[in-house]
Amino acid sequence: MELSEEDLGLINALQIAPRISWSDASGVLGVHATTLAARWERLRSAGAAWTTAHLIGDPKQMCLALVDIDCDMRLRADVTAALAAIPEVVTVEEAASNRDLILTVITPTLAEFTDAVVPQFKEIEGLQKYRTSLCTRLHTGGHAWRLNILDRSQQAALKAFAGPEAGVAGIPAVGELPQSHLDLIPFLAQDGRATAADMARVLGRSPATVQRQLNRLLASRVLSFRCEVAQKFSGYPVTCQWSANVPPGQHEAAAAELRGFRNLRLSASTTGRSNFVIVMWLHSLSDVMNAELALQQRIPGIELVESVVVLSSAKRVGWMLNPDTTASGAVVVPVAELNPTA
Repeated sequence: MELSEEDLGLINALQIAPRISWSDASGVLGVHATTLAARWERLRSAGAAWTTAHLIGDPKQMCLALVDIDCDMRLRADVTAALAAIPEVVTVEEAASNRDLILTVITPTLAEFTDAVVPQFKEIEGLQKYRTSLCTRLHTGGHAWRLNILDRSQQAALKAFAGPEAGVAGIPAVGELPQSHLDLIPFLAQDGRATAADMARVLGRSPATVQRQLNRLLASRVLSFRCEVAQKFSGYPVTCQWSANVPPGQHEAAAAELRGFRNLRLSASTTGRSNFVIVMWLHSLSDVMNAELALQQRIPGIELVESVVVLSSAKRVGWMLNPDTTASGAVVVPVAELNPTA
């Protein structure tokens, strides 16, 4: 399967406004709404692109942990499958050096990571060791990455339609959400464009009630919505993660400079032997050195401690991936419970 410029343009549009209506998207892209809907269904069915929602992982609201895993090489496939089956482990990647697997874990609290997730690691046969870095500030997440196919006027028009559902780190939740609202999260994890009517039919609630609950959930900003694309179609087939040290008073300035890198997927301040992590998608392995040179030129005082190239991704923000980076269609649905007392 090859993606056309029109396909990439549609994905770009949904990256900016994941829940835009086809009629509104039609006005921006100049393509009939039914054509857009059919094109999207083709892309989604092929696993080339998909929309999803997940807990945003902002440390101001919840716990985001980056975990390195060492395992018995003979049991790596089994360990990978067992880790991917844990809902809170949202991303599982195979690394090329100094660790076997890299995990991204999101939980409502640090205590839940410690009490509910870590004990599961200890029960997995073949998992030999884990090391955890905790995110203290999420500067940029994968939801902000763009293909940049559309022109500036189209992008600006789409941003106007994005509304409060576009995940933005650092905005606090509006109070505690009742369980009836949290019940909607698994639907949105499986399809970031799921409608109130879709969810109402399954939950046995009235569409008006679910729409009201959905509106409050979206406004709370606890969720990050994104349109993902199979990495092989992105033009950036190589993933590299850097551990770095940045002078403590310069993290915000470094994050601002990093936003100028169009292939940036993640930047965050962390605990551990280093205090900053950067993830980029790159054109080729030769671009690793180019990126490192650019980082050192543009961020004063940065010390690049280690670079790790990702060999393969088994799971990305809840979605299980095929070896060719397309979505398998299987989604490990998160436990929709942020505040058990609600």
